[in-house]
Amino acid sequence: MFNLTFLLLLLNIQIHMASFMQSRCFWKMKQKEGKHGDLKKGCFFSPRTVQWPVDKEYFNQILNIQTPTENYKYALALAFTLDELNRNPDLLPNKSLVFSSYKDNCFGLSQLYSMSQILPQDPVFFPNYNCEEDIVCSVMLTGPNWETSAILLAYMDLWKSQQVIHLTYGSYHPILSDHEKFPYLYQMASKHTSLALAMVSVILHFCWNWVGLVISDNDQGTQFRSYLRRELEKNTVCFAFVNMIPINMQLYISRAELYYNQINTSSTNVVIIYGDTDSTLALSFQMWESRGLQKIWVITSHWDVTTSKRDFMLDSSHMTLAFVHHHGEISGFKDFVQTMNPLKYTDEYLARMEWMKFNCEVFTSNCKTLKNCSLNSPMEWLVVRSIDLSFSDGIYDIYNAVYALAHALHEMFLQQVEYTTMDNGKGHSSICLKLNTFLKKTQFTNPVGDRVNMNQKEEHQEEYYILQIWNFPHGLRFKIKIVQFSPYFPTGEQLHVYEEMIKWATGNTQMPPSVCSADCGPGFRKFWQEGMAVCCFKCQPCPENEISNETNMDRCVKCPDDQYANIEQNQCMHKEVIFLSYEDHLGITLGLIASCFSAFTTMVLGVFVKHHDTPIVKANNQKLSYILLISLFFCFLCSFLFIGRPNTATCIFQQITFGVVFTVAVSAVLAKTVIVILAFKVTVPDRRMRYFLISGAPNYIIAICTLIQVIICLVWLGTSPPSVNIDAHSEHGHIIIVCSKGSVTAFYCVLGYLACLAQVSFTVAFLSRNLPNTFNEAKFLTFSMLLFCCVWVTFLPVYHSTKGKVMVAVEIFSILASSAGMLGCIFVPKCFIILFRPARQISSKYQGKITFQN
Repeated sequence: MFNLTFLLLLLNIQIHMASFMQSRCFWKMKQKEGKHGDLKKGCFFSPRTVQWPVDKEYFNQILNIQTPTENYKYALALAFTLDELNRNPDLLPNKSLVFSSYKDNCFGLSQLYSMSQILPQDPVFFPNYNCEEDIVCSVMLTGPNWETSAILLAYMDLWKSQQVIHLTYGSYHPILSDHEKFPYLYQMASKHTSLALAMVSVILHFCWNWVGLVISDNDQGTQFRSYLRRELEKNTVCFAFVNMIPINMQLYISRAELYYNQINTSSTNVVIIYGDTDSTLALSFQMWESRGLQKIWVITSHWDVTTSKRDFMLDSSHMTLAFVHHHGEISGFKDFVQTMNPLKYTDEYLARMEWMKFNCEVFTSNCKTLKNCSLNSPMEWLVVRSIDLSFSDGIYDIYNAVYALAHALHEMFLQQVEYTTMDNGKGHSSICLKLNTFLKKTQFTNPVGDRVNMNQKEEHQEEYYILQIWNFPHGLRFKIKIVQFSPYFPTGEQLHVYEEMIKWATGNTQMPPSVCSADCGPGFRKFWQEGMAVCCFKCQPCPENEISNETNMDRCVKCPDDQYANIEQNQCMHKEVIFLSYEDHLGITLGLIASCFSAFTTMVLGVFVKHHDTPIVKANNQKLSYILLISLFFCFLCSFLFIGRPNTATCIFQQITFGVVFTVAVSAVLAKTVIVILAFKVTVPDRRMRYFLISGAPNYIIAICTLIQVIICLVWLGTSPPSVNIDAHSEHGHIIIVCSKGSVTAFYCVLGYLACLAQVSFTVAFLSRNLPNTFNEAKFLTFSMLLFCCVWVTFLPVYHSTKGKVMVAVEIFSILASSAGMLGCIFVPKCFIILFRPARQISSKYQGKITFQN
């Protein structure tokens, strides 16, 4: 593993920048030795300062280092930052930060040293190295991986060094976040406290609920899985799988094929990768890419997703989304990189990087000298191919680290703190402690415009850019910002998506789906089976009269009583209110029938009144005939109380009127029957029944019978009177308004009482059927009561088998039929005789022998 180490020594403060990154194809170049001979004790250097401006060409030596191509951007970032600092008159005035580079194989590390010391120096004296065994307080800048910092900390402990202020760039790692164990360590990278929330927000925006997770099997991976799982469970998003890649290489190799098959066979299209870029996880990712796994990879910014495939096609099932911290672009850095000419470097290393990185098959002899390589151009290729200058977190971390150190030193200078080299290491701890105190309190706004706070204990919510990465052949890639996330906005407004920037080679602008189960559309609800994840479900139609008007509803919503579900069961429709009205054909028919019978009854009454002197009218008791006709007239009219929209008044009147009027009619028939029997009984001499006939006792039958029915009705009204009943369940899509009976017992008592009267009337009339029949109406009364009983006996089962307005129509029909039966059987024959057979009114046998009391 080769390492990139930047050593900045300011005021006897040594700054080291190291990197352990292996390149797939690395050509080791011959490095020149320092002119002062071999180095001692780990290659520590003594810094110097100059009192005049340093030319930019002075920093070219920083680029004459041995480092993998993908990490060369960090050397450029350091050179640019120090050059910018030296040109800033407001920061460290009258001093310049300079470098002296000495190349040697220092414990297998490629080192870069940056030095400055506050001592009056000869203007022509340039910095040199110092190999004293007692080393002063050091500041190390290491990265981009946390192992770099851990190894150097172990080296410092091994060398029994005093305190070392350690600044790291690259990804944040929880192992290095223990402030008690590492009080002098500062991680410039953010803590990813908002990363899980940002990822879940993007997942929800693209309607994904089925994702895979691949992490390293260490504390960092476990912690991130915990954060991510908590956010996913809040929003009903599930893991299709969680692969924890072991760090042990031997164990990883034994399981590598298993991990590949699990991802390849998984139904998810989205895989989140989180971990270190130089671990077995990185090897897995490279293998999956090389084997053509068509997934949407969700990564963080420090991952290198450059492909080396020569035959590459963009499609909608293969892409990479990178989460990058939101920060401004470092002004002038691109120009700085593009103006650096590799031909100025004497070791020819930089000029060969492109061949080393992308043309490993070229023979070594072909690129021994520059004339065999087409590299006579500035470093624009570096900007295009391997450096993303706008979104690189590592570059930004280095930029802030150097500025933070410069601000801390500047504050020390302003307070006239004396920092000089102590012989034999005296004062070392005090210097580091004071510098660490100033550094911890450092807060500033960098030239980009972002606020930097070096207090590591304070929690900061990060903002993110989400980049869509397009990989092209030969390592070329293109990043497009498609989403911006900010946790400082209200929930639901934290994500800003640049929809117009989401493009595919096929012209499609929609993200591929990644769901465990297809959406349940309106009219369906989700149904989970035991053992299934919450994101995996089946779709079931909503139950009757329930709807779901949204996608993926957990349960259907029951429609209100006045509404019903349509056929698609995605909308509640207002039910049609129905009742037996005059607008219905049935209502009109029954109304016309009732009107006709009422008119006919009036006509019969008129005939009887007109011919009241005729024997047939007198023989049938005029008073009872009038009472019966009037009661039948009201029986027909009470049918109209059942037609129309019911209300409380009509419900009460229709039942009470029906009961009382019919009681009058039936009791009148009973009275007529009794009178007929008495009339023929009195023809026999010495009969005591003559008294009852002359006294008019049978006329009290109507009053007594009606009074009993009135009492029953009053009890009915007092206990549970009839009321309006709104039936919203009997018929689908309809609300039926009918009159409820209130007390069913009272209703059947009314009917039962009428039945008793009818039965008595029928019995009496039946017993008098054999009497002389010239004026005997007993047979007609018998038939009328027989018809009356048949109608109401039939009414009961039919009434209970129907609902709604049909039930009301059945009751109206029974009223009309029974009333018409009595009218037809009793009065129609008499009207026929009066109007068409007047001669039959005189009976020779009984003429003048019978006298009736009116």
